[in-house]
Amino acid sequence: MEEIESKVYVGNLPFSVGQNELKELFSEFGEITEATIIIDKFSNRSKGFGFVTFANKEDAEKAVESMNDKEVQGRQLKVSIAKPIDPDRPRPQRRSFGNNNFRQRRF
Repeated sequence: MEEIESKVYVGNLPFSVGQNELKELFSEFGEITEATIIIDKFSNRSKGFGFVTFANKEDAEKAVESMNDKEVQGRQLKVSIAKPIDPDRPRPQRRSFGNNNFRQRRF
C-alpha cells in the first residue's frame, strides 16, 4: 500500500509535456522512482494526465500541496494522491471494429 500512498496523479497536463519534463517538474520535491504520461494507443499522443511515484509518502504529499492548481504552459494542473483502481467499478463495454458489427451493403 505504500506505493499507492507515494503515487501522485497529475491531471490537466499540457499535451506537449513528456515523461522527462514531468519528472523534472516534480523532482524538487524528492526522489522519483517513476514518472509516466498516459498515451492514447490509437493516436500515440498524450491523454493529458500521468502519474509520478515518489520514494516516500512525505515527498508525494509535499508535491500535491505545492503543485495542485499550479499553472504550467497555460494549464492549471490537478494533482492528488493516486487512488487504486476499483475492480468493482463498472467499465464501459468495449467496441468491436470487426465486420460482423456492420450490415453488409447490397447493391
